[in-house]
Amino acid sequence: KQFRKIIGRSYIPPKFAFGFGQSRWGYTTAEDFKEVVQKHRDAHIPLDMLYMDIDYMEEYKDFTVNQKNFPDFKAFVDDIQSQHVHPVPIIDAGVKVQDGYDVYEEGKEKGYFCKRADGTDFEATVWPGWTHFPDVLNPEARAWFGSKYETLISKGIDGFWNDMNEPAIFYSREGLKELKDYLAEFINTEPTDSVSAEFHYHADSLSNNPKDYGRFYHNINGEMICHEKVHNLFGFNMTRAASEAFEKICPSKRILLFSRSSYIGMHRYGGIWTGDNKSWWSHILLNLKMLPSLNMCGFLYVGADLGGFGDNTTRDLLLRWLALGVFTPLMRNHAALGTRDQEFYRFENPEDFRHVIGVRYRLIPYLYSEYMKAALQDDMYFKPLAFEYPEDSFAPQVEDQLMLGNEIMIAPVYTQNALGRYVYLPEEMMFVKFMPDGTITTETLAPGHHYVSVALNEVPLFIRKGKCIPVAHTAEYTDAIDYNTIEYIGYPEASYDLYNDDGITPLP
Repeated sequence: KQFRKIIGRSYIPPKFAFGFGQSRWGYTTAEDFKEVVQKHRDAHIPLDMLYMDIDYMEEYKDFTVNQKNFPDFKAFVDDIQSQHVHPVPIIDAGVKVQDGYDVYEEGKEKGYFCKRADGTDFEATVWPGWTHFPDVLNPEARAWFGSKYETLISKGIDGFWNDMNEPAIFYSREGLKELKDYLAEFINTEPTDSVSAEFHYHADSLSNNPKDYGRFYHNINGEMICHEKVHNLFGFNMTRAASEAFEKICPSKRILLFSRSSYIGMHRYGGIWTGDNKSWWSHILLNLKMLPSLNMCGFLYVGADLGGFGDNTTRDLLLRWLALGVFTPLMRNHAALGTRDQEFYRFENPEDFRHVIGVRYRLIPYLYSEYMKAALQDDMYFKPLAFEYPEDSFAPQVEDQLMLGNEIMIAPVYTQNALGRYVYLPEEMMFVKFMPDGTITTETLAPGHHYVSVALNEVPLFIRKGKCIPVAHTAEYTDAIDYNTIEYIGYPEASYDLYNDDGITPLP
């Protein structure tokens, strides 16, 4: 808590950001996005956000829109938002090198791009081809880059996700030349085990080569600093650029903002997602373990790509991961191009997905309340058991259960074909399950070790002794949650201090 007070208050997103978001790399046209919204609404699967990956852009250029696929982008945004869904476009770190592209020409003219040691603009390839990186560690360049978000905000956009901001590099001009020079020698080399190993090293090291991060520089207070000394600060300052710009562009509203890459301090400006994971069972547990670590660093608005970004998910994997995602502030289903379609309505018995996501909306009054308390009190939203039970000798050994807020413990099922799981209770707790028929079952369990059964379409949680939580009726979007329907489940003698606000006005 002392550290958290030193580094400053955590980012507070709009309330709609606690709803569910659907994403996929591969949605391209306005019709693709509209179909996703319609399918969710037809299936009555709750939805608040629709993420737009790189294909909405014109040639992958930041702050542009493909005019062929979106002839009237503002009308598209208005149409989606009229259905209570927020389009959330991606912004990448690289600016395409192209004459006539205003962002490139302005940055070039004003010297706002990262430089080589000789003062020329560093070039590397990312999705747009050859790109320059905005020098977001330079305050002037940072303010300039942040101001560009207004292009999309003026069209009605109120959420962004910043990506590729390690920054990711496919290859640089220098790296490509080194590989070509090596291959010219390799052609005339007799293959041996050592030559083969060297070949793989050169080929595999082209992308994100550490040598490239020593090839460009930032202007920091007039001093040229090599990027490899400040690498982790790039994603931080890219997101800072956006957040500081929002305070000028739209000071009366909160904007959804999160990043792939970051560092201590960025938690003041936005959230973070855990990057390009895989559709592996082990990554559910990895997701779980990352949550309190990020919270300790101030990052409260966090989440993973549910179901896995890379590889092909399965119905049971997706349902189990969703049962964890119910509790993470950022809850989105995201998948990579070339993987199987993993929208919920594509699986058999979509009512199971509708139920699990519906539980999220029933819990939003509690989750939002606990998030806000954690942010305003410099506390953690997720805690390891040992933080709450420091005298319990077994609690420090439990890494697959987490305390959430001040009232509950979560213990998701993360192994394939499991019918339930073992849990450890440091104190008496009430075992709660949200059942697919809409009912809630409760059972009081004594301290100690227990095996609990949890079906694929059930959402479990544990309420601490003497505590209760608010639960509302489900809704198809956050604005439709009726706080008048709230009932309290847990111990009958308990009371709960509910935090609520309009979900959009920035806090002082």
